[in-house]
Amino acid sequence: MIRLNQVKLPLDHNEEALQQFVLTKLNITVQQLVNIHVFKRGYDARKKNHITLIYTLDISLKDIDETKLLASFEKDQNVRVSPDTDYQYVATAPADLKERPIVIGMGPCGLFVALILAQMGFKPIVLERGKSVHERAKDTFRFWRTSELNTESNVQFGEGGAGTFSDGKLYSQVKDPGFKGLKVKQEFVAAGAPAEIIYVSKPHIGTYKLVTMVEKMRRKIIELGGEIRFETRVEEINIEDIDGQKQVTGVTLNGGEVINSRYVTAAIGHSARDTFQMLRDKGVHMDAQSFSIGFRIEHKQEMIDQARFGINAGHPILGAADYKLVHHCKNGRSVYSFCMCPGGVVVAATSEEHAVVTNGMSQYSRSERNANSAIVVGISPEDFNNDPMQGVALQRKLERNAYIMGGSNYDAPAQMVGDFLAAGQGKPYQNVEPSYKPNVKMTDLSDALPDFAIDAIREALPAFAKKIRGFDSKDAMLTGVETRTSSPVQIKRGVDFQSINTQGLYPGGEGAGYAGGILSAGIDGIKIAEAVALKMIADLEA
Repeated sequence: MIRLNQVKLPLDHNEEALQQFVLTKLNITVQQLVNIHVFKRGYDARKKNHITLIYTLDISLKDIDETKLLASFEKDQNVRVSPDTDYQYVATAPADLKERPIVIGMGPCGLFVALILAQMGFKPIVLERGKSVHERAKDTFRFWRTSELNTESNVQFGEGGAGTFSDGKLYSQVKDPGFKGLKVKQEFVAAGAPAEIIYVSKPHIGTYKLVTMVEKMRRKIIELGGEIRFETRVEEINIEDIDGQKQVTGVTLNGGEVINSRYVTAAIGHSARDTFQMLRDKGVHMDAQSFSIGFRIEHKQEMIDQARFGINAGHPILGAADYKLVHHCKNGRSVYSFCMCPGGVVVAATSEEHAVVTNGMSQYSRSERNANSAIVVGISPEDFNNDPMQGVALQRKLERNAYIMGGSNYDAPAQMVGDFLAAGQGKPYQNVEPSYKPNVKMTDLSDALPDFAIDAIREALPAFAKKIRGFDSKDAMLTGVETRTSSPVQIKRGVDFQSINTQGLYPGGEGAGYAGGILSAGIDGIKIAEAVALKMIADLEA
């Protein structure tokens, strides 16, 4: 099979255009062409009134010497043999396997650790502190309606992880030579995701679809012999000193039950602050890690569409427009957009009482009136004494301050961009209605973040307006605070994916500092599952 990269065609090309391009490019006849498979489709919108689609195609041929054909394109980097993208399992569990691996957390990382282990026959035990995704959704929507928070069942905790209440984005900048990201997407499609997520350059799923998909994947794990326990918090990861080396021996649960295993994956998410502290108290090596703080900004989605796509705004292939922005400030800080949600809403995302945290969420249709994105300022470990738990303390301080600023009832503090830039008081909103629930309190956001962050965002918004016209419009909305863009902690691991000083502990995903979104967390989960399986087999053979 032949792969063609960088196939560029007009946005509104007809169905025959792809075939004609292939025939002309490869200088073949229609009789020699068996099939054209779209591996990837993206677009170039730099010239918004002349948008180009960009394809990667896999071409099946007959009655032709492909080796000779490829040789004729030796100097053309865009014509190559198609790589093998089929996923290969690294091991198969023996029938008499007596020990079972434990997976803590059922977000994207833990979900794929469990799924891949189950598919290889290792029958994992999954321990999730929150509820099943259906019950969790009820608790989360109840909180948004009534301000009644369940600290163990919310946007952060529960089956599916924080990514369930997001835009469901499935793109990542991690290098993936083994096509594990494709395996993640294929499993999502098998669970009910739209087939297009396999090939579009910026795939997304949306919350409602994710809920049903996660349920189907859970059933698959159970059918393959896995065990899943909800509302089961791990109080302790049990560690013993064996010949001078820390070794995991199992876990102790919130009811006192002990489960023994020498293979424990910690896919705990970036909000499991109590678990971070427990691991640190036990001497598991962890470092402070950079994270970001800021606000959510909302504009009319129609304005973003016009600014990004011009006369092509509303085109069905393009959908609701997104953006990605960065500005390097005079004070040395960088401000950037994060987790942009086209046609979405700003949601209450706290997992702790007396705290306000924002996040963005959208459905597959991306049809809500507003676009939203985090606008955040980078925080380095030097800002909190290179102590990971002081990074957590900084997050908490800002979240509790936001709770007070919002009225101490889980409403969020908010301000129009015009008032924020003028350092003025918060006046009633105008054209852009804030979407955060339970509600917002219009106020002065100057005290919501450290001065350096406020100054940086005030400098960045007009700079962003030079790239997206109207970005700093007076009636755009800011809602705060955004503090959980990533984990302030990295639980250090080696090339074998085990903690560098605790054998049998496999830290993974976003909470451990090794992923940044659904796709990268899923990829990390597959890598950990492979490492666990190979270690279990090696230990059996030792």
